[in-house]
Amino acid sequence: MENADPAHDTIAAIATPAGLGGIGVVRVSGPSVPALAVALIGRLPAPRHATRVAVRDARGDQIESGLAIYFPGPASYTGEPVLELQGHGSPVALGLVLAACIDAGARLAEPGEFTRRAFLNGKLDLAQAEAVADLIGAATAKAARGALRSLTGEFSGAIEALVRQLTDLRALTEASLDFPEEEIEEVHREDTRVRLSETRNALASVLRSSRQGSLLRSGINVVLAGRPNVGKSSLLNRLAGEERAIVTPIPGTTRDTVRETVSIEGVPLNIVDTAGLHATTDEIERLGIERTWRELGRADLVVMMVDAVNGLQPEDRAILDRFPDGAKQILVWNKIDLAGLAPGRRDDRSNEVFISAKTGAGIDLLRMELLEAAGWDLSGESLFVARERQLRALAEAGARLDAAAEQHENWEFLAEELRLAQRALSSITGEFSADDLLGEIFSRFCVGK
Repeated sequence: MENADPAHDTIAAIATPAGLGGIGVVRVSGPSVPALAVALIGRLPAPRHATRVAVRDARGDQIESGLAIYFPGPASYTGEPVLELQGHGSPVALGLVLAACIDAGARLAEPGEFTRRAFLNGKLDLAQAEAVADLIGAATAKAARGALRSLTGEFSGAIEALVRQLTDLRALTEASLDFPEEEIEEVHREDTRVRLSETRNALASVLRSSRQGSLLRSGINVVLAGRPNVGKSSLLNRLAGEERAIVTPIPGTTRDTVRETVSIEGVPLNIVDTAGLHATTDEIERLGIERTWRELGRADLVVMMVDAVNGLQPEDRAILDRFPDGAKQILVWNKIDLAGLAPGRRDDRSNEVFISAKTGAGIDLLRMELLEAAGWDLSGESLFVARERQLRALAEAGARLDAAAEQHENWEFLAEELRLAQRALSSITGEFSADDLLGEIFSRFCVGK
């Protein structure tokens, strides 16, 4: 009989993507796995050996044939007994096997429940658990490598190193608080200042790498904007490397948003081509222009395109004046092939780039400008694919250390700031995590992982 605690139920799910495929996997985890294996395949397979089996339902009818692999706990992904049934990649066949697991006493797993159990059973810390979902959802090879670095513990190791530094600092300061009647020697204060400075620098380095890595995870939202017929759709096609948007000499061809994700230096850019911005009485065009302004409000980076033949017109300036505050901007002068201009920047400090979307002149430079404007560092530094939750925790820890640096004459306050900084860092790996936070994190995972 199953334990009444849902955390100790035996759970089952299809672990391979929906649709037809060569193979499909049903994963089962929980204390009843040995009994369930006997019910479905007649025996408990030898641990970690692929065993040819016939899978039978509650009536004893064979519903599938394939391989079974048994992982005894705690040496399994979840830390519990785990059975993986590998069969044909037919949605019908997989559904029959899953139904047989349910009939044998398992329940359907919730999204992310296998990985949540791995976290709760100490197989992964919270940062590693989140990296599982990031690796599955990686849009580029660089994003996958960054997620794998976090999954294998490099990110957690960096956080734990910071926590150890803070622990030593707290021991140093709090020992002095235990003996308030004794004068704190200047050499003691100087040692604390040096260690605190080293910890702040180390934290800044981790935060810098994490912010860069977050761009690999979420991508950069780039919106192409400007008046009709300035070449927005041509630029989208040029960046995408294929004809993704319709291009004609007729102004107003694009009446709705067109989205395409492209990779530049391994960084995903979510590029949105929009309807040309201008006054119109056409109802369809008006709706497209409304969508353009909504997209501009969500943009990380706005590419304002201008016709280099006609120059910056009053209508262009009116559009620039309406751009939302906060979004970074690049001014792109297009059609330089018609204007007789050379590709490049206006100057080294300018955010203005001269290109021809038709011929490709200046496009490589624009690609680098897009990354630079979005905050990407081209140095090739090793990155951690961090989530917003982790970035906030790192930023909070940094703010606490900054505050601690101002409290050298007040050691009670310094010790408290160090404690709060350590708590913020520990939340990244899950040492301090509320149940509702865990529910939010794992609910975003796919079922079966």
